[in-house]
Amino acid sequence: MDQSKAPVLDALVAYYESGQIPFTPPGHKQGRGTDPRVLAVLGEAVFHSDVLATSGLDDRTSSHGVLEEAQALMADAVGADHAFFSTCGSSLSVKSAMLSVAGPHEKLLVGRDAHKSVVSGLILSGIRPVWVDPQWDAERHLAHPPSAEAFEAAFAEHPDARGALVTTPTPYGTCSDLAAIAEVCHRRHRPLIVDEAWGAHLPFHPDLPTWAMDAGADVCVTSVHKMGSGLEQSSVFHLQGDLVKPEVLKSREDLLGTTSPSSLVYAALDGWRRQMVEQGEALYDHALALAHKTRDRISRIDGMHVHGRDDFCGPGRAADMDPLQIIIDISASGVTGYRAADWLRKSHHINLHIADHRRISAQLTHADDSDTVEVLLTALTDLAAHTTQLRTGQPVEVPSPPRLRLEQAALPRDAFFGPTEQVPWQEANGRIAAEMLTPYPPGIPAALPGERLTAHVLRYLRTGVEAGMVVPDAVDTQVKSVRVLRGK
Repeated sequence: MDQSKAPVLDALVAYYESGQIPFTPPGHKQGRGTDPRVLAVLGEAVFHSDVLATSGLDDRTSSHGVLEEAQALMADAVGADHAFFSTCGSSLSVKSAMLSVAGPHEKLLVGRDAHKSVVSGLILSGIRPVWVDPQWDAERHLAHPPSAEAFEAAFAEHPDARGALVTTPTPYGTCSDLAAIAEVCHRRHRPLIVDEAWGAHLPFHPDLPTWAMDAGADVCVTSVHKMGSGLEQSSVFHLQGDLVKPEVLKSREDLLGTTSPSSLVYAALDGWRRQMVEQGEALYDHALALAHKTRDRISRIDGMHVHGRDDFCGPGRAADMDPLQIIIDISASGVTGYRAADWLRKSHHINLHIADHRRISAQLTHADDSDTVEVLLTALTDLAAHTTQLRTGQPVEVPSPPRLRLEQAALPRDAFFGPTEQVPWQEANGRIAAEMLTPYPPGIPAALPGERLTAHVLRYLRTGVEAGMVVPDAVDTQVKSVRVLRGK
């Protein structure tokens, strides 16, 4: 296909040049009705390009096939059979993928390090999760994606499972052996879904980890706004093979998705695909070289250890890692990642990616350069000089890996929609959770609906909040009380 084309962007140009007058939504009518104070902040171009996808970019019947052509170009660019654009983020895309593989009360193998959006999909669908344990690094208190052997064992115990879902790369940049997991699934004629939200860039440079379609996955979900040039909420999910029918996947997306998709998101996705095909390898040559130098310089700052392959990859750990995710262990300084991230934002206007009980992280992309890196290095150097003042003396009591795993005592759907009550956290030990309790970022629930709470996990959450952890999806975000199933 002609990858120099950008059908959505071309349709926007045609819309402008033809002088069309909309008597349709959006009601701002290309910004003519927008408050000038809003235009002063957001700019006129945003509203000028915010037009309907049908009866706007395309006619009422979509006969020009603008979106279809853009999606076909995306699939061709990355070697998938089909690609579908979503303007509701990968949170919707992964739900669509799950519903295309399993239905209510059917089993799906799911890595327990899944994002909260996967748990939301379980709640909405009534799918019965069979949790597959991640590979725990007990020394560093960090989870890497589950191994192929773990999925093999789960299928052996649950041969009626409809498929498997694995998250890779993780928000920490660590990757599973997808080819081996795909082989485990396909030997049983079962599809593999990959939540590759952090890996939209992977197809475009040979020195990045293998991307899901090349490894044999059936459905792959990517968040182009995370590591690419897409606008927030832009996602693409890709399909190959015959284990999941394209019309089924599309119908599930139609069930969950908006009927008012954003032409702005579509246009940015379209342009990003063209940029990557034409310039991606050169852009990531630069980004990877920059990341290598940045890692080396951060590692020379007192109290900072930059995690590399020696820490993250090998037997019992990850199979690969994305070097653009720069994960920095600051535990030697006695400062939590929560405290460090807040100080860096306040003192240096630096916004970091992950902040946990002992780490902070900086995400580099093709958009970074020596100037942005110098700002980061200056801020981190200053952080190292202020660690004495930033120590709180409030340790986060992180349980051992076995104690972090909770019993799934009820379906997530049944627990979430069942009769509930709010109890003090000290009284929640042994009760069945009716809500997600998710340290964010990275957004992986410590407890989810249907799991039986333990004193160890509750204490972890409480000490975490006291040290600066954010648990935004809890009814009580301070976790002084917890929502549980009534009488259970």
